[in-house]
Amino acid sequence: MIRVAVVDDHPAVRVGLDALLRSEPGVVPVGAAERPQEVPPLIYRTQPDVVLLDYQLPGEDGLTVCRRITAEVPAPAVLIYSAFADASLIVPAIVAGAVGIVHKGRMGHELFEALRLAARGESAMPPVSPDLMETAALALAPEDVPVLGMLIERLPKRDIRQVLGCSPAELNQRVARMLKAMRAPTTVP
Repeated sequence: MIRVAVVDDHPAVRVGLDALLRSEPGVVPVGAAERPQEVPPLIYRTQPDVVLLDYQLPGEDGLTVCRRITAEVPAPAVLIYSAFADASLIVPAIVAGAVGIVHKGRMGHELFEALRLAARGESAMPPVSPDLMETAALALAPEDVPVLGMLIERLPKRDIRQVLGCSPAELNQRVARMLKAMRAPTTVP
């Protein structure tokens, strides 16, 4: 059974996703949140396997919320579910810790496949093209390009910290700086 929490500020989307998720065998919606500040209690209370997270939220973007969710141990997998899910979001979403992106206009079976991949700990992210990688690398400070490579390769954060010789807080600040440089709004939690 895949336990899914939904974070979206539109009531109709939350209701529609609840109905859609309930229609799929092996998938169960466990709760929903409208605002970013509702996410920590939702995750604590429901213990989801996957969080389906909108990119556009009131007060914060989904990448900031994703960073906070994935900083917890253990953390549920996060899928960014957005009408803005295009190629330009792939690299920032990976840097924020998301395991996949699903466009809100996609068919239900594509969402369910992404949920299953995420629940198994696999990537549901489109491939990172050389052009996307180059664009992201050009936006970053030279010392952050290797960090980008490690994040794209999904190295565990503890391994990245060991390579860099930094603390969790220092890596968190560096990731925030990288997201800002890639023009993905973020704040340091």
